[in-house]
Amino acid sequence: MADPTSPRRTPSSSSAASASRRGSNPFTKNQDVAALAESIRRQSIGHASYSSETIEEGSEDEDAETPGIGPGPHIQKRTHVRAGSATGAGTGVSQPTADAFQAAGLPLRPKLGPAGGSQRHVEVSSLANPDIAYGEEAARMDEEIGAILRSSSDRSIPTRNRGIIRTYSMAQQKRRPQLMNDDRIIRQRRLSHDAIQESPRRFIVDVEETMKLVLEQEDTDGNFQISVTDSGPKVLSLGTATSNGYRGVEVRGHYMLSNLLQELALAREHGRKRIVLDESRLNENPVDRLSRMISQTFWHNLTRRIDGSALERILNDPKNRSKSQSPRIFVPASETAQIEYYQAWAAKNPDFNLTVEILPKVLTADYTRDLNERPGLLALLMKEVTTEDGEKTLEGVPFIVPGARFNELYNWDSYFISLGLVVDNMVEMAQGTVDHFIFEIKHYGKILNGNRTYYLMRSQPPFLTDMALQVYSRLNPEKEDENKAWLKRAIQAAIKEYHTVWACQPRRDPKTGLSRYRPEGRGVPPETEASHFTHVLRPYAEKHGLSVNEFTRKYNYGEVLEPELDEYFMHDRAVRESGHDTTYRLEKRCANMATVDLNALLYKYEVDIATAIRELFDDELMLEDEFELLGPLPPSLAPQGQPAKPSFSTKAPQTSREWFARAAYRKQQVDKYCWNEGMGLYYDYDTVKEEQSVYESVTCYWAMWAGMSSESQASKLVHQSLKRFEVQGGLIPGTEDSRGKITLDRPNRQWDYPFAWPPHQMLAWVGLERYGYLEEARRLAYRWLYLMTSAFSNFNGVVPEKFDAVKLSHMVAAEYGNQGIDFKYKNSNGFGWTNASYQVGLTFLTKHQRRALGALQTPDELFYGKTGGEAA
Repeated sequence: MADPTSPRRTPSSSSAASASRRGSNPFTKNQDVAALAESIRRQSIGHASYSSETIEEGSEDEDAETPGIGPGPHIQKRTHVRAGSATGAGTGVSQPTADAFQAAGLPLRPKLGPAGGSQRHVEVSSLANPDIAYGEEAARMDEEIGAILRSSSDRSIPTRNRGIIRTYSMAQQKRRPQLMNDDRIIRQRRLSHDAIQESPRRFIVDVEETMKLVLEQEDTDGNFQISVTDSGPKVLSLGTATSNGYRGVEVRGHYMLSNLLQELALAREHGRKRIVLDESRLNENPVDRLSRMISQTFWHNLTRRIDGSALERILNDPKNRSKSQSPRIFVPASETAQIEYYQAWAAKNPDFNLTVEILPKVLTADYTRDLNERPGLLALLMKEVTTEDGEKTLEGVPFIVPGARFNELYNWDSYFISLGLVVDNMVEMAQGTVDHFIFEIKHYGKILNGNRTYYLMRSQPPFLTDMALQVYSRLNPEKEDENKAWLKRAIQAAIKEYHTVWACQPRRDPKTGLSRYRPEGRGVPPETEASHFTHVLRPYAEKHGLSVNEFTRKYNYGEVLEPELDEYFMHDRAVRESGHDTTYRLEKRCANMATVDLNALLYKYEVDIATAIRELFDDELMLEDEFELLGPLPPSLAPQGQPAKPSFSTKAPQTSREWFARAAYRKQQVDKYCWNEGMGLYYDYDTVKEEQSVYESVTCYWAMWAGMSSESQASKLVHQSLKRFEVQGGLIPGTEDSRGKITLDRPNRQWDYPFAWPPHQMLAWVGLERYGYLEEARRLAYRWLYLMTSAFSNFNGVVPEKFDAVKLSHMVAAEYGNQGIDFKYKNSNGFGWTNASYQVGLTFLTKHQRRALGALQTPDELFYGKTGGEAA
């Protein structure tokens, strides 16, 4: 029998053939995968030539049923929308010539487009969103439908005895809990039932009474959710609309009951007292339901903007633990219109007590530290609009927040969120987020970790160029000049960020030429919980005979000096900048690590910038904003050494030759310092100890996402190393051996084994497909979507920020717990990048894989015919 752990094994030859032929998804090259795979195995992947034509979905093999799975009533409908030319940019420009590409010496052929191809919009469900389903028009229609249904069935319904009052929810039949031998029991009562299922079937429901009944009977743990762990009878009778509530139909199982609770909560939010409820909203395929909720509800509820209409909501900061709780907004000095706008708003709303502060042009670590005593929100981009009265005013450009306690614009969260937005055809929202990042680079010097004052010195993993290309490739091709002008602004901002943040001191290591996460800062990071660093600070406080609070104040302002503590917090800030806060991979050494993930992202910057300059700007791009070009030239362009002084951005045009050379040099250095041929893996490189780290990190697949790996390296990453990270629920951040033993003194970290995060999944899927490993990408996507769908189905619609991928659970025992699980009755937001991972992941699956997912067939059963056991 074949080894079930083989990463390339497929369930059947027919499905394997289908996987080889099928076109790619919105975030890969949309190439003929079989042709590419054959080509890259015959010659260097760098010299492969292939087309990017869209391949329509729906081959006959894809319609083959998965064993044990019926076709199901809820099949995903997909509409392919071409984004323009084969470049995926909608501009009709040509590909680089083969000679130019070979001269660049890069593994994958440079292409004007994101790590993805043309747009595909995914239509998931025909059910109306809550505003339509429970709005005023729906209320009127429910009354009409109820009247029609009652009148049409009057002859078949026995006349009730006068004086017997029946509620629409059949609340008179509620089963009240009793005690027997100290055990809580619920006695069953007989009901009248429809013998034959009708289609479609509707229930007439009293909202408040039915909610009360559901919670009383089924919510046995009292958390206002109906989940698989509740011990209620898991059955409730609802009166049918056709019988005016006389005949009852049983709603069975925790999934349908939790959906009932959610629908009732939505109806109550819309002010409804009673509703005619369609059964299809209760037994909706869980895949359709989750995807529909993301596109219809979650994105809307996570939308924010910074202006007078929303200040009260977004200024609230649960991470503010300073003495000053007054709301503050900080505005760049050059944004005079915004300053006037906020000052006028504050004057008109004196009870709000808003303070408008003007930022200096130069932002320093000392200034940022001083703001910790009066933290506030940092202004973002606004646009001029005309009111109904014909007056001109400013309005905030909307954006999506991660959710839970994170109520501001975050850097790398927004990239992954944007991937979900473009799948859901919300391109304008994603474009607005790019515009916010351009604004941040202009005024704050970098794309910030988040737009709060305590983040001013800190960035996060850089994704701007690919994010801009994701949007650009989906813009209206009829507006080519406008699109090019917009992309030009984004590319110029990325070049500035590259030179002034990532390619210079202190983040650039001069010996290796590689970049590190190493932000500036003073003192203790203020956005953490008050006791987060107490165990670190207490020994130093005792050494100086001070309380922890007093020592912290003196240390922050340099009144006591502790070099060891300085180094500790330098690494701590770096971990937070990396986005992977926290992990033993980076703890107490992050600022020294040339990580493979950061350098893969910067390689992608270099290739994207070079390709855009060549394809759109006639190979010359004059920069408009003046700044020092702090990133040294690669040796191939400076054989005699670097100039004595860096030049300025406006002195000479940017060329593709320079940026391709930068990319080639970075790949060369990553291969030299980070690639381990024997292990078939990239490792982070410690620039101080001058050695590779031994921590095995799943971020090594970011090199494939960026197109930085050679064919040989990609093959080793897939065939030799993928099994180290693949578990039942997808990809874990690192191996258990790398994490080490967990003890009371050495607790688990949330970015270590066994936890799993959406960013790691999405970049790995795209990277695998870029190199022709579509079967592996689909298998991993299915594992992750199964993990999400089972949690969603079993726990009242939960969509958290992370999971335990080994136990297949959203109950995470790590230092920050789990965000996105604390809600009553219904989930209104999900979590930003987890929402996106679901929408993106669905585009990878075949039709029969999607049906299997809706039936909650386990990954091992689907791919290996196993009914349980270890992960593949």
